[in-house]
Amino acid sequence: MKYGIIDIGSNTMRLVIYEQSKSGRLRERENVKIAARLRNYLTEDGLFTDEGLHILLEGLLTFQDVTRFHRLHDVKCVATATIRQARNRDDIVRIVAERTDFHMRILSEYEEAYYGFLAVVQSTSFHEGITVDVGGGSTEVTYFYNRELVDYYSFPFGALSLKRDFVSGNVPTDEELQTLRAYIDKQFQSLPWLKQRRLPIIAIGGSARNVVQVHQMLQNYPIAGIHQYEMKREHIVQVKKYLRSLTFDQLQKVEALSKDRADLIIPAVEVFQTLYETVDATTFILSRKGLRDGIFYEQFGPTVFPSVLEESFFELAQDYEVNTNDVQHVLKLVIQLFEQMRALALFPLAGEDLVLLKRAAHVFYLGQYVDEEASSQHTFYILANRTIDGLSHRDRVQLALVASFKNKTLFKQYIQPFDTWFTRAEQKKLRFLGALLKFAYSLNDTKRNIVNRVQLELKEETIVMHVFCNQSFKAEEYQAEKHKKHVEKIMKRPIQLQFYLEG
Repeated sequence: MKYGIIDIGSNTMRLVIYEQSKSGRLRERENVKIAARLRNYLTEDGLFTDEGLHILLEGLLTFQDVTRFHRLHDVKCVATATIRQARNRDDIVRIVAERTDFHMRILSEYEEAYYGFLAVVQSTSFHEGITVDVGGGSTEVTYFYNRELVDYYSFPFGALSLKRDFVSGNVPTDEELQTLRAYIDKQFQSLPWLKQRRLPIIAIGGSARNVVQVHQMLQNYPIAGIHQYEMKREHIVQVKKYLRSLTFDQLQKVEALSKDRADLIIPAVEVFQTLYETVDATTFILSRKGLRDGIFYEQFGPTVFPSVLEESFFELAQDYEVNTNDVQHVLKLVIQLFEQMRALALFPLAGEDLVLLKRAAHVFYLGQYVDEEASSQHTFYILANRTIDGLSHRDRVQLALVASFKNKTLFKQYIQPFDTWFTRAEQKKLRFLGALLKFAYSLNDTKRNIVNRVQLELKEETIVMHVFCNQSFKAEEYQAEKHKKHVEKIMKRPIQLQFYLEG
């Protein structure tokens, strides 16, 4: 089943087509963008001009060709700040209905803020934070606590209106930027619940995406994806300094920057930096999911997912046909191994390590869905590069390293681009968790769930592992003997396996 939504913003118009996957989640299939800059056709006295209406209709008729091709009948069409602020908005809605297939719904300030908030809490694991959406003609901010909307506000400025009101050329002068910054700061300071909150800022929208993409380019970022990418204040400043060093012609050629945003990006960065300082934020994080996703979450999903991360792992299991029965059995075994090794102080382990191990058990070697022979390589690539709602990029790489573990050589190859992300002790622990998980899976080699329990004891320097089975265990014994070396090497202790048939 396919669904479509048209988002008529102040800077861009977009048609996005979603298709429901076999896991039940909506996946983006088409994304058609038109840089209409409708804000430029709203006069000072609030009249949306005939020229603006012509551009709006031209864009909608282009979208209509696409929606008819895909045979979409129920297409949602929403408009935000520019149309909302137009004195003649009722006429615009009527003309759009008369000349196109679409019935345009004008979102209120609350709705625009709410849908952005909803997209954030449905696609991240934050329970408290500030959201921001810098559009072309307005900037929406919200404060949420316990994943519920508490406060919202729509500021009467966006990247396009700031450019139009404060910048005479294509890029701001030092004086213009200073004036622009003072205006933004005064606006933010007028909102008491924004000041000194010391919370994460979660940003949505095209301006935020471009800032993140530029920073990733400057860092030679080693993995794909921008969802839940994190930046600190110094990183925002770094992006601003880089962009300020370029001419307008050079800005238009920056690969990570949309050409149609070249003259808007610096005002947008100024908004993000000023908000970061107003909030005294702990971090700045991008949510790839925004207003359009929020509208669909409201219609097709629960009001708030009980656990964003659980939903993500359910989707992974569905997409890669993971046998959840096998997972549950191996999970039981690896928890037994982990807890006994921690009790015997065989390796320094913490509760958060068990959380990671459990997650990795659910997606261990899921890359075999692509190719059995290269399942480790495919597993690492998929988990490191795929957007996993609820996981930071660092957590995603940790998950990929543990769930794809095959041997020390491949582990070193995988972790090389991320060498500075983890200390030597952290790298050793990740390798240990991967080796332990691989060993646990070897105890279920025939997928018969024959191992009832595992019991460890320490005899001098040797770890004696008693493995109690309910059926013939020759295949499992062979695989366990083969793979125990990966655990032995890290702990620098021999493991003696003893298999028993019981019951």
